[in-house]
Amino acid sequence: MKAIRLLLGFVMVGTLLTSCYTEVIIEDEFIEESAFNTDQVLRSYDLWYVDINATRGNGEVPFLQRAFTISFVNGTVYANNNIVGIGKTGNGLGIDVGYYSTLRGTVEIDHDVDGLWLLDVFAVNGNTIELRDPRSNTSYFLNGYQANNFDYDFVFYDNINYLLQEYDAWEKVYTSEEGAINDFDDENYLQFLPSFFKSSVDAPGTPVSNLQWDFEGNYQVYDVENDEMLKTLTLAYDFMGNDYFELYVINDSTIELYHPDSGTVYEFRGRGYNEYLKSDKNSIDKKRQKTSNPIMKVKRSRKK
Repeated sequence: MKAIRLLLGFVMVGTLLTSCYTEVIIEDEFIEESAFNTDQVLRSYDLWYVDINATRGNGEVPFLQRAFTISFVNGTVYANNNIVGIGKTGNGLGIDVGYYSTLRGTVEIDHDVDGLWLLDVFAVNGNTIELRDPRSNTSYFLNGYQANNFDYDFVFYDNINYLLQEYDAWEKVYTSEEGAINDFDDENYLQFLPSFFKSSVDAPGTPVSNLQWDFEGNYQVYDVENDEMLKTLTLAYDFMGNDYFELYVINDSTIELYHPDSGTVYEFRGRGYNEYLKSDKNSIDKKRQKTSNPIMKVKRSRKK
């Protein structure tokens, strides 16, 4: 199986040529024809979702490491660098982050923050391309979508930890009448940091900057075997017990926590988040990392 460089003639917009793939690139198998074909492939989908967990190599292309999606439109590069607001900013494409031009099987990207990058372009299958940085031998794999069929639910669940952490706090906005009384009824705010969480019993409507955090501890998000649209969440309070929830994403600003032990449904809405902008130098280090949630073998308890 050999990787075939994206230089085949007459690539139609909206269609990617399928090729075989291997980690070993055979130089004399590259089919070099025109920069036009490479540009057609890059523009054949509105959005390219960066599958960060599929990345290969020990190097890094900073703007790809940072982006959830990237788009190529008539010489301009757009990116969605926040999971919050994805699909809403820039008609769904995100913010303008630089410019690009194509060579034979190569794209040259002049990024507003990260500078000039020359990346090789390969076809993996009908809707997946590989962008490879030859200097570090690092490859990113991008899955193509048209704007009208982009799978937002998949992106939210695939990046659930980033969604939880992008808001300064999550405020409880709904508690179901059904369900037994339990200690979590009193907690009105949650904050998720990379390695621990905080909880507050302050009254609804309290400004985030004035919140007093009453509890903290470790948390863990789990994937659920054979159920891509369900996550589970455990909150391990310091010096207290643990709470277990089923975690559902309503949209990019609202999550639902179902507490099986009491049968109570809670909704939380995000309050305050830091948007990554190309001119915000303090956000340059905000990058995605490979993640692998542990798998829990459970059946969903929440009755829809």
